[in-house]
Amino acid sequence: MVNQYETVFIVTPVLSEDQMKETVKKYVDFLTNRGAEIVYTNNWGMRKLAYPIKKKSSGFYYLIEFKAEGSLIADLEIAYKRDERLLRFLTVSLDKHAIAYNEKKRAAKQNAVEAAPAEA
Repeated sequence: MVNQYETVFIVTPVLSEDQMKETVKKYVDFLTNRGAEIVYTNNWGMRKLAYPIKKKSSGFYYLIEFKAEGSLIADLEIAYKRDERLLRFLTVSLDKHAIAYNEKKRAAKQNAVEAAPAEA
């Protein structure tokens, strides 16, 4: 049965921009190669952590929303655990209310971008 999931991971801040993008691409490819459908991705950028993790006080946050079989999640989390570039990760299953909320939030963001006046 295909469910919708949301995964957020924090990449170590010592990586360059290219290395960070390569890490994200690795997990997007990991999901698509195993039959997942990517619904939405969002780079939250560099953020300060609430507490130090592996002696780091900040990290690159990245979100991927996708549809996949439940059995894929265990493989994804094993890949996360093996990757030294990741500080933390969390994957959650979305219910119909969370899916509706995310779609509404994305639509509102899109409308705000379209309504913003173009800079000259």
